[in-house]
Amino acid sequence: MASEQMADGSGGEPPEPVARPLDPIDRDILQMLQKDGRASIRSVAERVHVSRANAYARINRLIDDGVIRGFGARVNHERAGQGASAYITLKIVQNSWRTVRDQLRRMPEASHIALVSGDFDVLILVHTQDNRALRELVLTKLQAIPEVLSSRTLLVFEEEDLGPDS
Repeated sequence: MASEQMADGSGGEPPEPVARPLDPIDRDILQMLQKDGRASIRSVAERVHVSRANAYARINRLIDDGVIRGFGARVNHERAGQGASAYITLKIVQNSWRTVRDQLRRMPEASHIALVSGDFDVLILVHTQDNRALRELVLTKLQAIPEVLSSRTLLVFEEEDLGPDS
């Protein structure tokens, strides 16, 4: 798939901020927050042996630099009423990635969207209530996107979360 370029060569989106190199303390903070995103500034500071002000400043810098993109909960999809999961591959019209991505972002069923190389262009991880809802998603919502040329659905039988505390 050819890259999308605007007349100014920018690709249409603002450039990512240049992140500063991470030192061992930054890496320890990241590891701790990945394990427990609800950790207090105080506990982070104690764990990495810096002052609370220093820990607070470092976390804010990691957020400002785009290293930390946000904080969230890891969900057990079955217990949350989303018993059907699937990876869906899409072949899309050349140069339509941003258009397709924007439409996929609006689908609450999509939990991960990636532009990839290989036999297909896009890989999506979706979670739905059941197979009927999955069928509706694939045959109605995804196929309604004009830039989608074809799709393939890989049903997930079992998932394993490989997060830091697994």
